[in-house]
Amino acid sequence: MDAWYWWMLLGMALVTYIPRAFPLTFLEGKELPPVISGVLRNIPFAVLGALIFPAILYVQEGNFLFGFIGGVVAFTLAIISSNVMVVVLGTIGVLAIYSLLF
Repeated sequence: MDAWYWWMLLGMALVTYIPRAFPLTFLEGKELPPVISGVLRNIPFAVLGALIFPAILYVQEGNFLFGFIGGVVAFTLAIISSNVMVVVLGTIGVLAIYSLLF
């Protein structure tokens, strides 16, 4: 292996480790303001939405309706139920039926 592999591996390890270690060492025992705490609590949902939305548009080549139906069903089930398994399995079921019919 070339040396640049090891430098790249070390760089990736540092980029991953620093954001996790910094709050543990410098913010331990300190209370964050409610505004910052609320923003940090909602970041996973925003990232998940940003990752899923493009996949809805391109889930099946040439069939935009497939992704649109899946997105609408998933959104509706997420509003109705807070259980992730209900959302995932319900969306899979509806899209399986749709793919059999069309």
